[in-house]
Amino acid sequence: MKVCVIGTGYVGLVTGVCLAEIEHNVICVDKDESKINMLLNGKMPIYEPGLDKFVEKNVKKKNLIFSSDVESAIKSQDIIFICVGTPPTSAGKPDLNSLDEVSKLIGKSINSYKVIINKSTVPIGTAKRIKKIIKENLSEENKNNNFDIVSNPEFLKEGEAVEDAFFPERIVFGSDNEKVINLMKKLYEPIINQDFDYANNNPKKREKVPIIITDSTSSELIKYASNAFLATKISFVNEVANICERVGANILDVTYGMGLDSRIGTKYMKAGIGWGGSCFPKDVRALSFTAEEYGAHASILNAVIQVNNYQRFKIIQKAMDLLGIIEDKIIGVLGIAFKPNTDDTREAPSVTVINKLVELGAEVRAYDPVVTKIPPEMDQKVIISKDPYETLKNANLMVLVTDWVDFLDLDFVKIKQIMKNPYIIDGRNFLEKKKLLDLGFVYRGIGY
Repeated sequence: MKVCVIGTGYVGLVTGVCLAEIEHNVICVDKDESKINMLLNGKMPIYEPGLDKFVEKNVKKKNLIFSSDVESAIKSQDIIFICVGTPPTSAGKPDLNSLDEVSKLIGKSINSYKVIINKSTVPIGTAKRIKKIIKENLSEENKNNNFDIVSNPEFLKEGEAVEDAFFPERIVFGSDNEKVINLMKKLYEPIINQDFDYANNNPKKREKVPIIITDSTSSELIKYASNAFLATKISFVNEVANICERVGANILDVTYGMGLDSRIGTKYMKAGIGWGGSCFPKDVRALSFTAEEYGAHASILNAVIQVNNYQRFKIIQKAMDLLGIIEDKIIGVLGIAFKPNTDDTREAPSVTVINKLVELGAEVRAYDPVVTKIPPEMDQKVIISKDPYETLKNANLMVLVTDWVDFLDLDFVKIKQIMKNPYIIDGRNFLEKKKLLDLGFVYRGIGY
């Protein structure tokens, strides 16, 4: 099938590559010419494990091309994916300006029947909004051309997005049009049946991927509710971790005991500094905003946000407990990305922690395996180090913010020798506490 994917961010680029890999003819477009130029030169505008290899492979096969000519791509392809960002406004409401612009352009560019698939995370009723905008922008000569809208939310985890695209736990189609549903099944058939080259002999291969067919409103809500529930789970565990610290319990044992209950499970049960990124914060706030907009209560969602905000400042409190005064202290921060295996710093806990430490007068050095520049939202006084040891030389305190596996292999004997004070705050309960205590470190985790 001939597919156009609008947007080359985490969702759009992964979606386009996945569809090209299962032998569709894909054009990925973006109005940001710098992104397109990078892709045309074989460079990735984002860091996502494994993505570069699939891009290279499918460009060579001519299944995948990149362009900044959005209008031409819409005209030449039959299926149009919308994969643009919907960042939160200051009030928490999703900003739909990019989506509206794309919808207008689609309306102006339609020259034959098209299926418009929205993969952006959007508020309730957005499928109807897209349809209305496209209709209003159809040219006189094309006003009789039909089109259909489908809600098809993404469930990709940054750092694991490629695998999630090929081996999804479910695929959701939001439409009441049987013809369109059948087309969507055909589009995704190799994924649904797990019948494509990369799936062969892959341990992640599923027997068959479940399909959920529903209306567009329910489809949109499935996405928001899924992310909000996962965020709730993490905030709940963090609240239990805070109780553990007060009563002398061990959160690792508590969550292990809880997780063996099949009704609860072991995933998203790690206490720590809290969640961040482009999805959880935005989606929890957006669902809360939607609830208020429609006159429903959102007490739990608001509490989930409050707990998450509090977790970041617990790190500051632990630092003050260890150091007394923060001013003029050297603090080494390990990890800037909001999670491992990505370069995404949107709403990353590191930003809150580092900005507060700088505000309190600390000299902050930070290291991340893939984030090598100071994010724009971070205080520009922070020093980005070339390696973890440079970060920790003469440091009064080490704060681990992102649980990169690389940090497990650090030489902590050397680190103890180069630090001024052997103080560690492990914001992810990631390091080996006993080993560090045996080496003479003062260790503070979350909840144990």
